Amino acid sequence: METARLTAFPREQATTRVCMVSSFATELLEMRSKEPSLHVLLIPGNPGIVAVYKDFVEALYENLGGQASITAIGHISHSQKCINTAYFADNCTIYDRMLHMDGSFHYMNKSTIRSSLLSKGVSSCVSLIGSLQASVRRGIVRRLLGPSWSATAVDAACNHLLRYHTMRNVLFMAMTEFEMLTEEPDWTFIRARQNEIALLFGADDHWGPLSHLEEVSKRAPGVVLTVETEGHTHSYCCTEAGSFWVADYVTNSIKSQNLSRNN
Repeated sequence: METARLTAFPREQATTRVCMVSSFATELLEMRSKEPSLHVLLIPGNPGIVAVYKDFVEALYENLGGQASITAIGHISHSQKCINTAYFADNCTIYDRMLHMDGSFHYMNKSTIRSSLLSKGVSSCVSLIGSLQASVRRGIVRRLLGPSWSATAVDAACNHLLRYHTMRNVLFMAMTEFEMLTEEPDWTFIRARQNEIALLFGADDHWGPLSHLEEVSKRAPGVVLTVETEGHTHSYCCTEAGSFWVADYVTNSIKSQNLSRNN
């Protein structure tokens, strides 16, 4: 059982809302500072369900002393049904920091992901679990995913992941990710922005193997490269300890970059 991080005051809570992006309902998870010195945009990895990152977002906001607004944007129409609206009308914000946080539900093998029949079967089984009573559904999810998962992650899985169309989207996205892993990165862009990029690797993460770290260090030596050594997995956002650790890492990265800019 994980131990929650103790704070002197109750932690401020992130809020969710649905807005329209190109006629598609898109979920946002937000924490707004009254006087922000920067704005952090979080783009989550597959399955793109922002609720999974609630612990991380709240910890990051706290680490930055409430001086930064944070917005996590879900994948367009990924877990929300499409609403027929002509356009997205919302406040336009310039984001000073952009984070891509990969992780959470990467546990399917390639053959399952690439087989249409198997994907449909898996999605149907998942949606069947989602149709059960809340207490039964939660018990099954907790048993399948293990006791290490935080209450936030379990709630997100129960409320968002256990849907047929969401699971089909997850499997399709994973398939395209497997294909993109073999593509050559845009090294021209990376070298041009290398002083603004920080990459965090896991020691046994097949989605971002250490061979990639070695290649980046040779081709773009200005990129900040770090290897996680605390035992947190690719699905760090599904545990409180992992969420807090990565929030600390991101906080230190932002502060270090601010210092280098001011010098």
